[in-house]
Amino acid sequence: MNDIEQSNPSKDDCNIAMLAHLLGIFTGFVGALIIWLLKKDSSAFINEEAREALNFQITITIGYLIASVLMFILIGMLLLPILYVANIIFCILGAVATSKGQSYRYPFAVRLVQ
Repeated sequence: MNDIEQSNPSKDDCNIAMLAHLLGIFTGFVGALIIWLLKKDSSAFINEEAREALNFQITITIGYLIASVLMFILIGMLLLPILYVANIIFCILGAVATSKGQSYRYPFAVRLVQ
């Protein structure tokens, strides 16, 4: 977004960006990472959306690790299902927005990949 002009993404770009968001439900951060690595140079829209999906999935993975450690004091038993449902909901919201050609920012995500 620094020096890149925003234009209407093509339908193929929208579909690939949508796939980056949806793969997070099934593959965690691996799907978004693969899409980002393969397609980041071909489209600014795919670069932005796959990077956003990757950052969110990394955040969710960190949350899963913390919840797994907290299972010993039973708090993790509440956190794991909450994280699972939040992952599904936010991935679907991201997929719907990107399928329309709109950018989507997850409400909480540690932005590690820039």
